[in-house]
Amino acid sequence: MMRTLGGLAAASVGVAAWSLVEARAFTRSFHHLTILPAAHHPMRILNISDLHMMPGDDKKVEFVRDLADLKPDAVFLTGDQLSSTKALPALLRALKPLAGIPGAFVYGSHDYHAPVWKNPLGYVIPPLASGEKEPDELPHEEMTAALVDNGWVDLRNRRDVIDVAGQQIGLIGVDDPHIDYDEYPAPIDHDAAFTIGLTHAPYTRILNEMASEGVGLALAGHTHGGQVCVPGYGALITNCDLDTDHVAGVYGWPPIGHDQTMQVAISRGMGTSPYAPFRLACRPEVQIIDLA
Repeated sequence: MMRTLGGLAAASVGVAAWSLVEARAFTRSFHHLTILPAAHHPMRILNISDLHMMPGDDKKVEFVRDLADLKPDAVFLTGDQLSSTKALPALLRALKPLAGIPGAFVYGSHDYHAPVWKNPLGYVIPPLASGEKEPDELPHEEMTAALVDNGWVDLRNRRDVIDVAGQQIGLIGVDDPHIDYDEYPAPIDHDAAFTIGLTHAPYTRILNEMASEGVGLALAGHTHGGQVCVPGYGALITNCDLDTDHVAGVYGWPPIGHDQTMQVAISRGMGTSPYAPFRLACRPEVQIIDLA
């Protein structure tokens, strides 16, 4: 019995140690979608989500900087860029090589407020999440100004049109639905034949709204791909109203049925909360999506 308990304890320590390593094993995931209108040129876009940048995140900074070598045609940030009031310089250093490439951004809750310690059981037993301290406000106004200076459109509860690879691309975005900041924007007149939607948290009400109006591709993050997954089984939670089979990846929407009118790309994201700095069977990623 003692030998068995000792073996289980050693295995648990090993899994915990590996989950810390895996959280820093940044990856690029490549996807190809043939969904552009016939007259459009192919283009490569980035879905960068959940950076959760901290001071001293040098490995993450260099990983993001190296994305410029992929020569993307557009850059989209889908929220939760920061995890510290002091992390904005690291974020801007990471994004500098991508500045000037067309793009847009939306925010998640951790662009407004820094993470606080939470009882992990609070995700499944909400009363256990009570009593948490008030979070610090993050420098979201300064970040907004800097991202706009990079040439990117603030797409929170807005629509716009940008030029990507010599063609007009419609954009629609909402502020974070997870904290009820979303207000779905009214239509605008434009001639773009293809539209990309942005939301941090991929709640079904937002995805359904985008699909119903003919959005071709919706980009999101927030779920961390489940963050802690069971090998051979998958995610246990999504932190939104998606089912765990659709916690991350690229797939048609709606996910069940034959009336799929939109593609959804949900990134596992790049970071974690500093209070839960681990991942298991769910490596951090940036999505590189080639559209044709």
